Amino acid sequence: MTPKVTAAHLALGHTLAEASGEIIRRYFRTNIAIDDKSDASPVTIADRSAEKVMRHIIEASFPEHGIIGEEFGSQNPDADYVWVLDPIDGTKSFISGVPLFGTLIALTWRGQPILGVIDQPISGERWIGATGHRTELNGKPVGTRPCSKIENATLYATSPDMFNRRNAPGFNRLRKQVKLSRFGADCYAYALLASGFIDLVVEADLKPYDFCALLPIIEGAGGAMTDWDGKKLTTKSDGRVIAAGDKKLLGKTRKLLTA
Repeated sequence: MTPKVTAAHLALGHTLAEASGEIIRRYFRTNIAIDDKSDASPVTIADRSAEKVMRHIIEASFPEHGIIGEEFGSQNPDADYVWVLDPIDGTKSFISGVPLFGTLIALTWRGQPILGVIDQPISGERWIGATGHRTELNGKPVGTRPCSKIENATLYATSPDMFNRRNAPGFNRLRKQVKLSRFGADCYAYALLASGFIDLVVEADLKPYDFCALLPIIEGAGGAMTDWDGKKLTTKSDGRVIAAGDKKLLGKTRKLLTA
């Protein structure tokens, strides 16, 4: 049985978003150094500083909880409750001065995401969803839109480069069937899906800090999100995800991806 998300958990999600957002705004569109990580992805002082402050707040609030972060790795990852952090999901947009990125904050229980936050600190938009709660944008409920036919759907993915030789054929089949396909936006695409502006996000090669926060937000808005095999997402998932605003789209999308 998945435990209840408490008021203290929700409050901490907001506190973490406020603290990280203050740091990110300070560095956005400024002349800061850009380093390359071992996988050639960029990282900045904004990424590192935002994650550090969130870790300190979690340690002070729930010292028994674990933490998994993109920049500083795992701390007590076998705890029942683990916070999963991506301080800037979309660093390439951030360093380009494009406000299509977000801070991702998730709380998992035994590997299952139960609370998620997408915070866009430049536009001042914050989506929060949790098990047993309706997803909200800045305190107001949001919901996905009906779209049961693939041929009417708008599809997003961050980049075509994330689909390797194994995954590219299925994704290309899907692209040919949808009404409109677009690339970019990172986590912001999932926020738009939760608010009813697009219908599908399909991606591959994600890490837990890329997708754990998204699941409670999509489900709390009336949508569905699984891996490509239709299994529920956990911290152990393989990084291939489908988010559908209309639950009827999920099975149809899976068939095209895995045919």
